[in-house]
Amino acid sequence: MSLKKVQEKCLDLEKVCLVCGKSDISCLHPLFVGGLCNNCQVGYWESLHVMDDDGYYMYCCVCGGGTKLLLCDNQNCCRCFCTFCLDVLIKENVSCQHLSISPWLCFLCIEKSRHGFLIRRDGWFESLNSFVYKDFSTKDAEIMELPAVVPLNERRPIRVLSLFDGICTGLLALKKLNIMVECYYASEIDLEAICVAQVQHSHQVVHIGDIRKIYDKQLLEWGPFDLVIGGSPCNDLSIVNPARKGIWSSDGSGVLFFEFVRVLRSCQLIASCNNQFLYWIFENVVSMDRASKATITHFLQKDPVCLDAKQISPAHRPRYFWGNLPGMKRPMFGLREDTVLTLQECLEPGRTATITKLRTITTNLNSIQSKCIHDTRSLGLTDDVFNTAAQRNRLDSLWITEIERVFGFPDHYTDACNMTRLGRLRLLGKAWSVPVIKHLFIPLKDYFSSC
Repeated sequence: MSLKKVQEKCLDLEKVCLVCGKSDISCLHPLFVGGLCNNCQVGYWESLHVMDDDGYYMYCCVCGGGTKLLLCDNQNCCRCFCTFCLDVLIKENVSCQHLSISPWLCFLCIEKSRHGFLIRRDGWFESLNSFVYKDFSTKDAEIMELPAVVPLNERRPIRVLSLFDGICTGLLALKKLNIMVECYYASEIDLEAICVAQVQHSHQVVHIGDIRKIYDKQLLEWGPFDLVIGGSPCNDLSIVNPARKGIWSSDGSGVLFFEFVRVLRSCQLIASCNNQFLYWIFENVVSMDRASKATITHFLQKDPVCLDAKQISPAHRPRYFWGNLPGMKRPMFGLREDTVLTLQECLEPGRTATITKLRTITTNLNSIQSKCIHDTRSLGLTDDVFNTAAQRNRLDSLWITEIERVFGFPDHYTDACNMTRLGRLRLLGKAWSVPVIKHLFIPLKDYFSSC
């Protein structure tokens, strides 16, 4: 009805919600001429950067939903359009024509900007950036710098500096998103973690040693970088540790945060001198005291975002993230329940999960106890049987391969250099959750080339 009024020139298309057709809009659609009502605005914002395992956006970039989707064949785009939007906004049954085209370029990639009521917005990339940075859950608006627009044909592979790298979770997340990586410099001193990185990523990682021995001269030689990531050790910051030394003690690991700040500031200066925008994120535990949180926020000049892996994976893992990546405050969960990994899906055949969510997995073996049982016939057993270790169907702890799946790593990812089960658990307990890092990195696909 609203589109008919637009056709009769009785209503401006900018005042029509492109999702539901209402004329009571709350904002403009970021990609196409038209608007979004309040309810559709929130739903569209939540679905905008949800991707599948192949690195494609999972929802239509017009309505934020859709069942039958057309995927753009431009590897630097990866957006999709639902057949319903095409048939309503362009022409009835026009989607059938587009389904027969191969390769198919979407309406954001081709030169022609108008197709019926589907009109590409001028300056859509800047509009998209502004839309992504919004936070609809709070009235407070943090002032953030916007990166320069990168046209599709000018995008290049990303250059990364990873501090306190661990087992290369950042590189793995970039690979899962099909973002091309030109170089990946990793600062790490744990020999077992370095061994895992070398085995899993061959010659793609350049290990540069202790962060305290990285100086401006080396950064000038290696840089400029496009992305700096890191999370300093949390043992002396977490209130769970009664012997913690805090963030200021020179004898503890908490003071390493200031090394991250030092290297970040140098990288920002180098990027600025080369007219480049530098993205960065810093991670640490939620269970830190208020003074430490305030100190980190003060030096990074950003408010943290709290993300918990439990929303998209089987394990609780709340973490603070400071950074300037687009859309960090957007919801982390998908709109469909079938996109969330369950604990049962992580277990080997013949094993059954007794709970739905794990508590936070740490380097302590006790954090993975009593999570699954052998043989589905045990589901009817009583607590007395569960507490008897001699019984065949007793409660069992998670196996290391299952923990790797919980974290989003491939099977046997940490199986290197003859490490023991405890050694592999120690590395996983300090690692980032791959789905969470993927969630943070998804907007980078709009700035760097994909493979």
